[in-house]
Amino acid sequence: MTLPPILSDHDELMQRIARDLIDSYDEELELEIEDRHVDELDSGRTLDKAARRAYFKELFRLQGELVKLQDWVQHTRQKVVILFEGRDAAGKGGVIKRITQRLNPRVARVAALPAPNDRERTQWYFQRYVAHLPAAGEMVLFDRSWYNRAGVERVMGFCTDDEYEEFFRTVPDFERMLVRSGIKLIKYWFSITDEEQHMRFLGRIHDPLKQWKLSPMDLESRRRWEEYTKAKETMLERTHIEEAPWWVVQAVDKKKARLNCISHLLGQFPYQEVPHPPVELPARVRHADYLRQPVPASMYVPEVY
Repeated sequence: MTLPPILSDHDELMQRIARDLIDSYDEELELEIEDRHVDELDSGRTLDKAARRAYFKELFRLQGELVKLQDWVQHTRQKVVILFEGRDAAGKGGVIKRITQRLNPRVARVAALPAPNDRERTQWYFQRYVAHLPAAGEMVLFDRSWYNRAGVERVMGFCTDDEYEEFFRTVPDFERMLVRSGIKLIKYWFSITDEEQHMRFLGRIHDPLKQWKLSPMDLESRRRWEEYTKAKETMLERTHIEEAPWWVVQAVDKKKARLNCISHLLGQFPYQEVPHPPVELPARVRHADYLRQPVPASMYVPEVY
């Protein structure tokens, strides 16, 4: 019997980074492949390929349900807010992309606010977030949220102890007020291990298409892993309320995390498929005296491909 080769820690790490890069390339495949074509993927029989086909099939099924949810939200004039929190490289952006990928951006939009400017720092803390809350028939996905104060601002010293405590005194009442106003508020925390974040950061360093994702703040957060852990534990303990509980997504496996989160999200609503009248393409009106004007050749984009 031939024993499998023993890999060094370095070789195993490089293989994990390579698998992570392949996963990132799958993101582009997802934008191109339609559900009806999923069986045309590479017909190899390895476990990885079979698992990828199974993942794509389930993702497309869930995305079809998300379209139904979107129609129901719009038809019934629901107001939905979904918060995505977690450590850097935990996969928040990936699941947000999968949720919104096939939805109408006028119905489901993403709010990813930058650091507050000098004027915003003088406002009521929640003020700049309130401006992004949904109207009837809308869903807003916050890629990070007002919980910045409980995380990065606390760990990096961007707020005072008094501001930190005031946040915890205020946020439960603020969220209860949102719920009483008719907003469905869902909060997700994406959980990854110390080892997994380390590997994903190395993957970004080795991938020139993702190096922009590594900011000095991200690198500092890596150094302060334990401080972020303590801040997260305090945040979950003090803001897990009945009206807006936290939901923790196990996110070490990115593909499973995406599917689990979307499946759970769908389960938070009593949505039903909204009937639509059949769409009929009207006949094109033609006029005998219409002449199409030629476009100058200089205006065309060169056909390099």
